[in-house]
Amino acid sequence: MKRTMSLAAVFAAAVGACSAAAQTEVTVLRVQPGDQEEAFYRRVAQDYEAQNPGVKVVFEFIANEAYKSKLPTLLQSDARPDIFYSWGGETLVDQANAGFLADITEQVPAEIKATFPEAALEAYTVDGQLRGLPLYATEVVFWVNTDLTEQAGVDHTAIETWQDFLDAVTVLKEAGVTPIIAGGQDKWPLHFYWSYLALREGGPNVVTTAMSGEEGGFENEAFVEAGAEFQKLAELDPFQPGFMGTTYETASGMFADGKGAFHLMGDWDYLPMRARSTSGEGLSDEQLAIIQFPVVEGPVAEGGDKATLGGINGWAVSHSAEPEAVDFLTFLLNGEHQREIAEKGIFIPIVKGAGEALENPFFQKVAQDIAESSYHQVFLDQFLGASVGATVNDISADLAQGAITPDEAAAQVQEAWDFR
Repeated sequence: MKRTMSLAAVFAAAVGACSAAAQTEVTVLRVQPGDQEEAFYRRVAQDYEAQNPGVKVVFEFIANEAYKSKLPTLLQSDARPDIFYSWGGETLVDQANAGFLADITEQVPAEIKATFPEAALEAYTVDGQLRGLPLYATEVVFWVNTDLTEQAGVDHTAIETWQDFLDAVTVLKEAGVTPIIAGGQDKWPLHFYWSYLALREGGPNVVTTAMSGEEGGFENEAFVEAGAEFQKLAELDPFQPGFMGTTYETASGMFADGKGAFHLMGDWDYLPMRARSTSGEGLSDEQLAIIQFPVVEGPVAEGGDKATLGGINGWAVSHSAEPEAVDFLTFLLNGEHQREIAEKGIFIPIVKGAGEALENPFFQKVAQDIAESSYHQVFLDQFLGASVGATVNDISADLAQGAITPDEAAAQVQEAWDFR
């Protein structure tokens, strides 16, 4: 009897070991989100596992800059994630051309594809092949601490032009208020200024025209003027002391702590900046406002005043991913989950109809801005590919410090584009 029981135990253990070994693991890598978004992902993963006992979903979250530096190495290794966060653009194209991405065109059911706007799917399509799925659209806006603007006598609702904004910065300085909080160490928060000003000067097609080599490429007058206008701001000394040694995450928390009047950042910062504040609560909705990036005065290309800058952020699927990875991705992005995201105010979902559940007034405003935009430009440090994007970030940081001229900045971006 003991021998029989022993053999039975061994057999059960062996079966258990085989079952464990047979379990499929789906790994998902994402830039560190806010606490509420992270909790959402973990709960969805648990729900999927409950419905699919043979699958284990593992999320890993990495800080923004570490993510960007680590991902290229991971994609070339056996430790690559099955699904990873993507900003799209030329970086996605480069990853596809290097053979890192799967073609999931046939794996995603037609009824799932139909829930996404065509333009959003196009952002994750390379050479006619679907390489991932979009998650949300974002807009870079000026977050405003209304307590500080009112204290200084600045009416943020009256800021329409770039000169209006420069004048507001001057008034804030005179009132002893730090005008702008910026995470200069990471550089990319500064590239928003150069990118937006180029769109305002050159219009919606200025970037794609430059990429084609027409009209002077990236040495077009619009890019030179963008650098000149950015330096007009920098000469006012608008940022907090030591801004070039401040990371994005630290700057985000500083703004939520009430250290400055403006913060040029994406709508995604609504919850994370509060979590990064000293109190963990940050500024209340009543203390916050958002305004679109101002227009420039004078003759500008048609549509430049209505273009928005931001992202169509989403997920890419690596070439070694199992079919379960794509199945989980479609589960994560289904309409029910996207409506939940909207209701909780975590971000602005891109699935059709989900945005109707938005209750957050800031997100409602961003959704309206994007809907009314003449063109939604993806962040240049992603849209132009890794190497050129890095140059855009570098010249933006240099312009902010007065280390280069606007002409030199434009020439450096053109050189990077030529030798990419």
